[in-house]
Amino acid sequence: MKTKKIGFIGGGNMANSLISGLIASGHLAQQIWVSDADQEKLSSLATSMNINTSASNDALIAEVDVVVLAVKPQVISAVIKSSIDGFNQSGALIVSIAAGINQQSLRKWLGADKAIVRCMPNTPALVQTGATGLHANNNVSEEQHNLAENIMRSVGILVWVESEAELDAVTAVSGSGPAYFFLLMEAMEKSALELGLSPSTAQLLIEQTALGAARIALESTESPGALRKRVTSPGGTTEQAIKTFEKGGFIDLVKQAMQAANDRSISLSNELGAE
Repeated sequence: MKTKKIGFIGGGNMANSLISGLIASGHLAQQIWVSDADQEKLSSLATSMNINTSASNDALIAEVDVVVLAVKPQVISAVIKSSIDGFNQSGALIVSIAAGINQQSLRKWLGADKAIVRCMPNTPALVQTGATGLHANNNVSEEQHNLAENIMRSVGILVWVESEAELDAVTAVSGSGPAYFFLLMEAMEKSALELGLSPSTAQLLIEQTALGAARIALESTESPGALRKRVTSPGGTTEQAIKTFEKGGFIDLVKQAMQAANDRSISLSNELGAE
């Protein structure tokens, strides 16, 4: 896999993170290509990572074994259509990390015979702690399946879903999920200030607590519910806080919020694929 040529159309933050992760995992920089309209961005990538760069998407497509579509969802249709001859002549695997662009739209623009893997990464991928959901169409070979997995695993953990519809749920859980935790941290910080802590103390305590809780959950075989009960002593301070959350409808509110995110993911796919 480390000898396969991987090309990124779009040299933004997520592409940067994936490239860094691939190189850190042993993939040869000389086997990585990036194309982008921003020449300054290309020069920076070439200098900092010693990879191949091109202002031409067509030249990149002709060179590589896998094309990662790392452009904004709003322009992906135009990008594909402008290079459709190159895509038609290429047998490369297409990996899309464009949020909200479903396989039906990609097949419509690229052709029904293309091997396509659609991915839903999240922003912690930018610091190599991402969580990504993937779905492959029936044209993806076992080797291509492994190649897509190798690319996305370079920035964190991944899960394959059997149905593409599950990616809307992945979006609601891990795609949008970091913002949920940031919101809770933000609320905790405001309350901590009202309780008398300094901003720096409150921020440090909350960030480290979030990190510690996540690490315990990752390393434990117990469910989050079981872990919560273990740290909630009867009659103690934690129990009072949990009861207050529950009285305020916290569980139901989370359910409503995630359903709203799931529904919006579906509607965005319909809107973005309407071209």
